[in-house]
Amino acid sequence: MTHQFSDQAPELFDRPLLPPDHEAPRRAARLRELGLGQKRESGFDRFAHELALEAQQLTGLATTPVAFVNLIGEDQFVSGVFTPPAAADLVEGILDLRIPLNAGYCPHVVVRRKALILDDVLDYPRFAGNPIVDKLMVRSYAGAPLTDRTGTVLGTVCVVDSEPRPWGKAGLDLMKRKAADLAARIDLREGLPD
Repeated sequence: MTHQFSDQAPELFDRPLLPPDHEAPRRAARLRELGLGQKRESGFDRFAHELALEAQQLTGLATTPVAFVNLIGEDQFVSGVFTPPAAADLVEGILDLRIPLNAGYCPHVVVRRKALILDDVLDYPRFAGNPIVDKLMVRSYAGAPLTDRTGTVLGTVCVVDSEPRPWGKAGLDLMKRKAADLAARIDLREGLPD
């Protein structure tokens, strides 16, 4: 079952934070063509777990961060997630939800077609008070566009944490590499029966 993200005041979602997204119709059509963005994907959950473990190893964190595969069509949909036990209650509230495009960082990554690394989100006023970010208590973000073989950015792969993290160039490289890895997996499964 899919729900709308409606527990926040509607005026919080009225802020125009995104640049124009001229590829949105093409992206939505491509996601439909691939049969993605309508339900959670167990393969994407496994991928998110891999991503979280690699991010933990990279940063030397004591615990794994939360990792997402977020597909962006007319809205955002978490198609894969890994949540460590400490964050389970926070993340559970957004799973299987349709999240507005002006909530979070992933739509910015998609529209810009570039990875985004925010070691401490509080250093970036543009994202201050973002309802989904506040709900999840996000303090750091690292994400990269998920670009398929047609050049369409389908969404993002990302990790978030409740503490500032110095992702640096190694974090940027990790996100880009893992996005390319998942894109290759999607390309391989294209055309295979459901």
